[in-house]
Amino acid sequence: MSSIFTTKISLLRGMDTRRADVLAKELNLFTYGDLVQFYPFRYLDRTQFYHVVDLHDDLSMVQVKATVRSKEVLGEGRKQRLVAQAQDESGHLELVWFKGVKWFEKFIKNHQEYIIFGKPTLFNGKPQMAHPELEEVSEQKPGTSFLQPVYSSTDKLRNFNLDSKGIARLTAQVMKLCAPHFHETLSPELIQRYALMPKAEAMQQIHFPQSNDLLQAARFRLKFEELFYVQLKLLRQRDMRKVELAGQIFDKVPTLTHFYKNVLPFDLTMAQKRVIHDIYKDFTAGKQMNRLLQGDVGSGKTIVAFISMLIAADNGAQSCLMAPTEILADQHYEGLKKFADMLGLKIGLLTGSTRTAARRVLHEQLRSGELHMLVGTHALLEDVVQFKNLGLTIMDEQHRFGVAQRSKLWQKNPNVIPHVLVMTATPIPRTLAMTLYGDLDVSVIDELPAGRKPIVTVHRFDANRLKVFEFMRQEIRKGRQCYVVYPLIEESEAMADYKDLMDGFESVSRAFPEYHVSIVHGRMTAGEKDAEMQRFVKNESQIMVATTVIEVGVNVPNASVMVIESSERFGLSQLHQLRGRVGRGADQSYCVLMSGYKLSKDTRTRLETMVRTNNGFEIADIDLKLRGPGDLMGTQQSGVLDLLVADLAKDGKILAESRAAAQEILNEDPTLSKPENQNIRRHIESLPATAVNWSRIS
Repeated sequence: MSSIFTTKISLLRGMDTRRADVLAKELNLFTYGDLVQFYPFRYLDRTQFYHVVDLHDDLSMVQVKATVRSKEVLGEGRKQRLVAQAQDESGHLELVWFKGVKWFEKFIKNHQEYIIFGKPTLFNGKPQMAHPELEEVSEQKPGTSFLQPVYSSTDKLRNFNLDSKGIARLTAQVMKLCAPHFHETLSPELIQRYALMPKAEAMQQIHFPQSNDLLQAARFRLKFEELFYVQLKLLRQRDMRKVELAGQIFDKVPTLTHFYKNVLPFDLTMAQKRVIHDIYKDFTAGKQMNRLLQGDVGSGKTIVAFISMLIAADNGAQSCLMAPTEILADQHYEGLKKFADMLGLKIGLLTGSTRTAARRVLHEQLRSGELHMLVGTHALLEDVVQFKNLGLTIMDEQHRFGVAQRSKLWQKNPNVIPHVLVMTATPIPRTLAMTLYGDLDVSVIDELPAGRKPIVTVHRFDANRLKVFEFMRQEIRKGRQCYVVYPLIEESEAMADYKDLMDGFESVSRAFPEYHVSIVHGRMTAGEKDAEMQRFVKNESQIMVATTVIEVGVNVPNASVMVIESSERFGLSQLHQLRGRVGRGADQSYCVLMSGYKLSKDTRTRLETMVRTNNGFEIADIDLKLRGPGDLMGTQQSGVLDLLVADLAKDGKILAESRAAAQEILNEDPTLSKPENQNIRRHIESLPATAVNWSRIS
């Protein structure tokens, strides 16, 4: 459906195809609708006037009213500059221009009062501004105060006079044309309950705010609307799935009861019991389960997964557990096989390394139903892998798998979609989970098994390396083992990283001639990695030098020290994941963060956070604030996070409110057919089917 918002920007006054093309290429702005939703990223405060005497280096952009008393051109050739002396009642201000000297010399009038806007500095103890903006003050134009929008631009755009001010001029033109066409997108009840500014006014105030209060009200309104439609879409998807997708009913639990009473060698935590209760409720509801299980490293997600697989087996269904690496798949298989054997259940392992003869047997046992559980890697997705009755699919470290891979696994049962449990040890901040996984039910294991001691984390500079080596030696003498991890920029090691790793391996080998040192990195074959890992697991080597290939899937309870080299090059979540490789046993474990002395403010925050807390969810929240949601989740989820004005790192409260509002509306009016919800329904129907962000103007 055509509307004014689909009109091409090239039709605006003062635009031509070249300028329109460069706007499209640089900023993805094609239409009026794109431009009115290209919001300023900050505002310059033109509401406050300073006196010259109050100017100092720490101020950002400020404005003063002062009269130019004199001007002169100094220097020769490239060193030529225009210097003007301005004065208000409090003192003198020097103005300097190094570019456009001739033009400014003609433009600036002596004895004229100007509004002068720029960044103040102190030069030889006196206030100065370089290249300030000047605007004449007269009786007709006394100089109004306002908040000046600042839009993102690029060097290419500036060549076409499309800097921030150029974009502001275009936006003002488009806003005038579009003003009568902004229709309300929310219900009157929502607007009243949350005291929301009307849509048309919010659009005007976010671009050209008349005051700070009005700007904040506009931002709140547009953030609420944006997050409301994201949540409404996710919640509708979840509700529709629950209505439309039947699930096998798993209500028999005889083997599970026997497992609890006679086999399980430890008590489950209250958090694990709570999650198992959530899963059992889903299994008995007759609807397909789609649940995300979050739990910190070492919190006991794998045993919860096994218990879910037991319930499936008790009800005549098969289950599979898919892991992103062979090391992790092997580890899951070895850990679960001993329980399965004790219960008389058959469990198999399928990875890229599984031999052809063993594969044939596995495939036959899967098709006949003789095999109850299958653990594996991407090999599970192959067409030849066919189940008799797949009832439950579990994905570990699910963010490593794409949507297409996940759906391929679900299609392994043509009769009824299997229940789905996706697990992650990467703590996801609540705001991110509600947006990325808002259509999943979420369970959290938020406590560690009894007897686990918090890992002691310290930050040491490179100059303290000999002391760190001595500490490692003391731990090894107690019978423990150590990791030394080096950074890795890409999956295939960059040459500089590879050199650092090999140098590190040599220096560790020299420092510990009496011990065996293993090495694991991305250039080794799967077989070579596995052989080195097995040496370490069996304590045939006491130190493991590695890149981040050991981040996921190594469980060596005897390892008590994790040394992370160049820790300033790692993200917070990655540091936390690596730290989780130790602390698996009952002994006190340690994580040592090595770094150089030159550290940025964000890096200091990361390292201080790691030293201060072991809480993965607190760490994830800080990581979100430092890196932003796009960086945190990578490109895989970028479509979901296509937010125009809201910020998941800062707007958690608005997100929670908007989700609650969306849920309440859907509870009372699932089809959005009530008269009071017509604005919402009309807005959704006006959007193209492919639109991701439901708050966008269609």
